[in-house]
Amino acid sequence: MKEEWNTDMNTEIEIQKNNNRKGFADSKNRARFTAPPEMIEMGIEYSDFLSALIKKVSETRIKTVLDANSSMILLYWNIGDMILKKQNEYGWGAKVIDRISFDLKKNFPEMKGFSPRNLKYMRKFAEVWKDKAIVQQVVAQIPWHSNIVLLEKLTDNESRIWYAKMTIKNGWSSNVLDIQIQSNAITRIGKAINNFEVSLPDENSDLITSTFKDPYLFDFLGTDVPRREIEVEKKLTEHIQEFLLELGQGFAFVGRQVHLEIGNDDFYIDMLFYHLKLRCYVVVELKVCEFEPGFLGQLNMYVNAVNKILNHPNDKPAIGLLLVKSKNNTVVEYSLEGYKNPLGVAKWQEQLDQNLSDDIKSSLPSIEEIENELKDVKQ
Repeated sequence: MKEEWNTDMNTEIEIQKNNNRKGFADSKNRARFTAPPEMIEMGIEYSDFLSALIKKVSETRIKTVLDANSSMILLYWNIGDMILKKQNEYGWGAKVIDRISFDLKKNFPEMKGFSPRNLKYMRKFAEVWKDKAIVQQVVAQIPWHSNIVLLEKLTDNESRIWYAKMTIKNGWSSNVLDIQIQSNAITRIGKAINNFEVSLPDENSDLITSTFKDPYLFDFLGTDVPRREIEVEKKLTEHIQEFLLELGQGFAFVGRQVHLEIGNDDFYIDMLFYHLKLRCYVVVELKVCEFEPGFLGQLNMYVNAVNKILNHPNDKPAIGLLLVKSKNNTVVEYSLEGYKNPLGVAKWQEQLDQNLSDDIKSSLPSIEEIENELKDVKQ
């Protein structure tokens, strides 16, 4: 969310204060749009305190994801080791991998790490690293993709350990690691690594960035779907924001993830615009999934809050726009029935026809334009 957002157009709305909090509230102070105090009001001590907080959160996040990555790598080693032992014990051929893959995916359908190809990598991983202690101390500290690069590009474990340690030390991503191997960095830099520090990599390093986005890791944790939804929603939000502003038809950006408190519950509006020609707010909610009727209730609540708290007496009622990945037009039509606020999904243009005069309908993009933008950014 933007730390500052434009409220100049609402100067006649009384700024409510509760325990020195800033923001705009309804007449009964049941709902409010909050705004943080200015940094200059907090004093120099707050800046140091905030830096310490950010550092603590960053370090804990990094440690948590690296611990999870280490657990996953050890799991992969154990799976590979078990497969190797059973193949030797029972004489199973390569086709058993396909059966194992089928059965594991049946039991863990949300995980993509059990493909036949990846299981073969696990087996080779255990075959190459016979000493589990080495796995725990070194190669379990780097992402799985980086381990695959070590398996495919190198033939001796001494070199693999050197590159693994350099990956940790320098925060290399798997792509950078591949380039370093191709450029024979071990010869250029020298094999000796003295006083190797076991410390957390820099939070901005390629290693940490790639680990946070590692699909194998999030499959392993069972958090891949919400993570992907958050990433897609963020990209789509940025794209739609840019698209609306570039239309040049009067959209002014107010804020993203605008904080709203209603009855002590917290809500966040994805995007809030003010349309200078229409003289009204436009509330935009983005869902990276198929339309659900309940989405309109949430959007309608946001529009009501904007109308009651932010609207100037001369402003027209706010418009709500819901953008979804896909929709059943019949379900949308029945869901829109009965709402007094101008809300838009597939029938957005129809709702505008019912609520706005002819001279201002053309100022807003059609739902087809919005949908085309969504298609473009997803491609």
